Amino acid sequence: MFEPPWTDPADLVGSLKRDGKAVLAPAALGVLGVSDAALDALKPCWDDLPPDGYLRDGGRYRFRRHGCFIADGGTLTLAPHRAHWQPLDYNALHGGLQRWYVPLEQAMVASPVWSALLLNLARVTSALRGEQAWFIEAHPFRIDTSDGIGRPTPEGAHRDGVDLVAVLMVGRHNIKGGESRVFEAAGPAGQRFTMTQPWTTLLLDDQRLIHETTPIQPLDVAQRGWRDTLVITLRSGGFQGPREG
Repeated sequence: MFEPPWTDPADLVGSLKRDGKAVLAPAALGVLGVSDAALDALKPCWDDLPPDGYLRDGGRYRFRRHGCFIADGGTLTLAPHRAHWQPLDYNALHGGLQRWYVPLEQAMVASPVWSALLLNLARVTSALRGEQAWFIEAHPFRIDTSDGIGRPTPEGAHRDGVDLVAVLMVGRHNIKGGESRVFEAAGPAGQRFTMTQPWTTLLLDDQRLIHETTPIQPLDVAQRGWRDTLVITLRSGGFQGPREG
């Protein structure tokens, strides 16, 4: 496995502007106003994720919830629950489909570390794009190996149609694979690495880079394996919806 290309937290915004990405070690999360120890309080929420009933490849390996927020002027507001939607241009497998997922658990939404994380991600995105309101979608995922293989990104290498994507590693259990791959959207350069430490955080300028994660398989086939992540996207101008398709 390739070690992540760690970013100096003091160079977080500079790295995003220069390279379109940053990878923060768990010990460096103070730059986002949180700590790995504080984020650990959210981990039980991954044990109660409903199955994703929208997988068009027929798989049963993905579990998730979904929530929407607006960060504006240092204030975070929970938005009314809505469908997750992406255009076909960004998601050839599930694009154009209104996907209604079960809302985030109240324990997650009400946690102080949750608000701190989202507001600081908004601050970073404003440093990248300019001060403004940010429309945030949050997706806790569990990909499991109960069918022998799990696909974190069944749509393949893609963009999300947003300004910033944050991928936080929550935990891995009895798996191999799950390698993160990041490529220039308009060039040949790319990197591959595996996030193994809980709360390792990958930040991506979605306008410049495409990303994917390779499938996972169990280390011990007699036991279930899984990979838990938190994906947070921030977008200017509003949430994505069918009218923009």
